[in-house]
Amino acid sequence: MALTHNLGFPRIGVKRELKKALEAYWAGQSNEEELVETGKQLRERHWAIQHAAGNAFVTVGDFAWYDHILEWSTTLGVVPSRFNHPRNAPVDLDTLFRMARGRAPSGDPAAACEMTKWFDTNYHYIVPELAADQAFYLARTCLFDQVSQAQACGYQVKPVIPGILTYLWLSKGESFANAEDERKLALIPQLLAAYKDVLARFAQLGVQWVQVDESALVLDLPAAWQDAYREVYAQLAQAPVNILLATYFGDVADNTELVSSLPVAGVHFDLVRAPKQLEKVLPSWPADRVLSAGIISGREIWRTDLDHAAAVLGPVAEQLGEGLWLAPASSLLHVPVDLSEEIQLDDEIKSWLSFAVQKLEELNLLAAVLNGAVTDEQSAALVRQRAALADRKVSRRIHNPAVTERVNGASSVSRDRTPFAERISKQRAALGLPDFPTTTIGSFPQTPEIRKLRRDWKAGAITDTNYEEAIRQEIRDVVKFQEEAGLDVLVHGEPERNDMVEYFGELLAGFAFTQNGWVQSYGSRCVKPPIIYGDVARLIPMTVEWTAFAQSLTDKPMKGMLTGPVTVLQWSFVRDDQSRQATCLQLALALRDEVVDLEKAGIRVIQIDEPAFREGLPLRKADWQAYLDWAVDCFKLSTSGVQDTTQIHTHMCYSEFNDIIESIAAMDADVITIETSRSNMELLEAFERFNYPNDIGPGVYDIHSPNVPDREWMIQLMNKAASRLNRKQLWVNPDCGLKTRQWPETRSALIEMVNAAQTLRSAA
Repeated sequence: MALTHNLGFPRIGVKRELKKALEAYWAGQSNEEELVETGKQLRERHWAIQHAAGNAFVTVGDFAWYDHILEWSTTLGVVPSRFNHPRNAPVDLDTLFRMARGRAPSGDPAAACEMTKWFDTNYHYIVPELAADQAFYLARTCLFDQVSQAQACGYQVKPVIPGILTYLWLSKGESFANAEDERKLALIPQLLAAYKDVLARFAQLGVQWVQVDESALVLDLPAAWQDAYREVYAQLAQAPVNILLATYFGDVADNTELVSSLPVAGVHFDLVRAPKQLEKVLPSWPADRVLSAGIISGREIWRTDLDHAAAVLGPVAEQLGEGLWLAPASSLLHVPVDLSEEIQLDDEIKSWLSFAVQKLEELNLLAAVLNGAVTDEQSAALVRQRAALADRKVSRRIHNPAVTERVNGASSVSRDRTPFAERISKQRAALGLPDFPTTTIGSFPQTPEIRKLRRDWKAGAITDTNYEEAIRQEIRDVVKFQEEAGLDVLVHGEPERNDMVEYFGELLAGFAFTQNGWVQSYGSRCVKPPIIYGDVARLIPMTVEWTAFAQSLTDKPMKGMLTGPVTVLQWSFVRDDQSRQATCLQLALALRDEVVDLEKAGIRVIQIDEPAFREGLPLRKADWQAYLDWAVDCFKLSTSGVQDTTQIHTHMCYSEFNDIIESIAAMDADVITIETSRSNMELLEAFERFNYPNDIGPGVYDIHSPNVPDREWMIQLMNKAASRLNRKQLWVNPDCGLKTRQWPETRSALIEMVNAAQTLRSAA
């Protein structure tokens, strides 16, 4: 009998209860006891969902107050010295929050830890900072407390923890050059002792199975790291629990033999991203080892073809019997919680979808089929599943002949502009900007009043006229503040936009939207990814009216703000009936029309944000170039329709650029703004080594922290940048948009930033 389990469940709550509780606590509107109670209730609710879906275990350890890697760092006592945490002392919740965001209700503010993308997802993790002499010890008991909590509810428990080698791979430190730096492996003995202690405590609580996530096994691993896996798991084999080694997000590929040789009780494989790895491991799979088949996507929202899944796994079930476990391919952290909450979604499109709750139900149906125990109710559910899949294949809503015709002709559209050296001289003459020009990334604080205004307008509670005038007034206020602060290139603040992707999707054909399809991006930040179900085309101009109005209020350059084709693709749930490249090309053509119309409206600076450009990079280097070629092509297609005097900006953040700097240069944006504040300008090293020719705005303050940056700190960062690059190349800006910040800190921070730029100019 194949059993079902789950690698992880969304932690935020179907109504974003965790987000609201966190932000209330951070704002001093609630206390720690109330926050902890919200977490307790959410965990119990999510365990009940997993149990009701027939899972043999409930997963414990997937809950986190901010990020699961940060949870694990603080559990192991990994706290950077700047937080003044006593060595070997317990780590409290506010220390965790200060590490995540630089500030908490108690404790002194400090620079937050670096944040970057979790593999190739839009989820951000807090990067562990390890010292060369790092000590590891059990500094928090919350994980064990949660095991006891679940057991008290009557559930069988499967804790999940990060694997030793994956944790080390994802870590940084002043003594370590990069992810694969072999010097980190010297920390294994101390780390291994802490892991053994954790596993022993699980055993004392009666835990039989522990899920150990080793996603680094789907990456290109150097030989020293492969050898370290053998050494580590030879040691962990002595632990008094069964280890389920979980791999996901890709194919273990050249690590297949390594994975198969590790002395663990079971291995989980992602058979959605890499279905062919099953045929590589199955023939020699030991009869006494569990094979966990990740057959249902943990990252996409389309219904699963359960007939196909059953056909694939039927022979496996016959071979392995109880040794076959069924699970989503990865944690369900990356999908919304419950489709039943979507009461306004188009019925046909809704019938094609599956969120976290529904994916567990699909898993239960698949288990029933494989186990030959389908009830009448389940039989009816299978009929509905097949009907929905068949309907989607023939739906007329998916294909648009006009889009097909335009895409077919896109190869003849030029992607090239005149050389940068010629363009930039014309742009500088036209824009008349000083050295170290200042700007922001685009968005300004989205106040409760603005959010309420949009909600009331969409609900029909206020007229179009009243809504538009209120938005104009907000734009007037934002432009006035920027002029008074002395910024050089202004933005309109984006008060009309709910999200940098959803806003555009609402104005493009081929998109659908949810009301409660929230997914965690980082901490309390949640997004509602649009659903690209069909061919994409621009229906009307999307930003021209608001940007032109803002430009009419000032003589300074006003920057048009767009989200790039790759980022719209990456931050949406994308149709799976054609290649992602094909969908991205459709997006690029739609955005090209918008760029051209902005220029016609007199906008001479246009920013096309691509923060997800690096995120879309395949995990295996052998697959990189194909992706980079079409990603660069789509960006250039969207931007190349303008005159030399129109300056094209792009923005990227929270990614590692070193390995793809040539492709970033190939995008040929006139100005790129990047995140460098949390990494202390570390990301500029790649631009320096490459001798990057175009202009760069290294972000000088961390907008994901409420701390107001010190002027001298920003000057120091910019001088560090100027020591590596030509001063004429440098812009001064925050590291990301200001949407999530409050106005008092935003005003203070931007004024300090402008003052820093003026100091830099006077010192030239």
